[in-house]
Amino acid sequence: MEAGTRLTVNGAGLTVNAVPETMLLDVLRGELGLKAARFGCGEGLCGACRVLVDGHPVASCNTPLWSVAGRAVTTPEGLGTADAPHPVQAALIAEQAAQCGYCISGIVVSAAALLARSPDPDDAAIRAALDPNLCRCGAHNRILRAVRRAAAMRDRAA
Repeated sequence: MEAGTRLTVNGAGLTVNAVPETMLLDVLRGELGLKAARFGCGEGLCGACRVLVDGHPVASCNTPLWSVAGRAVTTPEGLGTADAPHPVQAALIAEQAAQCGYCISGIVVSAAALLARSPDPDDAAIRAALDPNLCRCGAHNRILRAVRRAAAMRDRAA
């Protein structure tokens, strides 16, 4: 009998007793009840399912569980709370940047990873970081403003 796959999700160490080939998104949503990462295309091309693995954004819909064994996974739920949102989450709300909201969790993850590695990105860097995230609502300018606002919020907090 297999012992399960050990990993850390949103700061908590745990063992998942799923088939190692199970996609991470299925484990997050089905086994762990974390619903913010969404199924979009199933091919890793739309960004709706993005989570951070050791601080890097990855498409969880095509990432097998075995590949994150022993690693740290952060979902959108792990970035902040309603009482203490991540700066990207707070800025997206302040800029009213989400329209339908389907893509926004992946955008939050990608933007948080960008700001972690580049605290004051220019517009070209923001666009490059968010390029893997598809948004059909036309909220792109508000999203760019929100990421700039989040960077400024982090600067003021430091």
